[in-house]
Amino acid sequence: MVTRCGTNLQSTPSTGPISAGSDVSKLSDPEFVLRNEVKEWHFHIYFNTTSPSQHAAALALRNAVLALRKAGVFAAVPLSRVNTAPIGPHPAGSYEIWVPRESFAAVFSFLALNHGSLSVLVHPLTREERKDHSSRKAWIGEPWPVLLEVLPDVLDDVPLQYPSLGLGYSSTAPELSKEERERMGEELEKKVKNEEGAI
Repeated sequence: MVTRCGTNLQSTPSTGPISAGSDVSKLSDPEFVLRNEVKEWHFHIYFNTTSPSQHAAALALRNAVLALRKAGVFAAVPLSRVNTAPIGPHPAGSYEIWVPRESFAAVFSFLALNHGSLSVLVHPLTREERKDHSSRKAWIGEPWPVLLEVLPDVLDDVPLQYPSLGLGYSSTAPELSKEERERMGEELEKKVKNEEGAI
């Protein structure tokens, strides 16, 4: 069992996604890019622990995420625990929402438009936990200083959350074939050529 951001996780036998590093030839290699896609993300909702209104706003946002998940708008799983004090690398009150790649854009869009005065740390789930929380992170709202020194550099395996959902790293859905991807790319290229200012 692996612990990540204070959460117990199962781990996969996979080595997980890696960056191209300094090998720029990999940046345009479709097989490398597809093989190394991030398939699971964390959204950490931060709130000031001395602000009752921020704590209430954080809980209201969590309840909205749960209602939208129940309505089938997106797949997102908030932890049942809400941290009312700093924990792990998180210097504020917080809770985590696990999001698979299948729902990333929908959840990001919802939180970008509805975070109010709250801050949201968004980071990928890979084996490189410290990089995930530093150079690979994004913020919605005002950033907070993440306490990187408490995080390991590299985990043995990619951590899995909620494998029974069959999403993210646990997905068994068939991927597009190389031929299907190439056909989609050709069709898109034809359409883009007709758009002014596009290359």
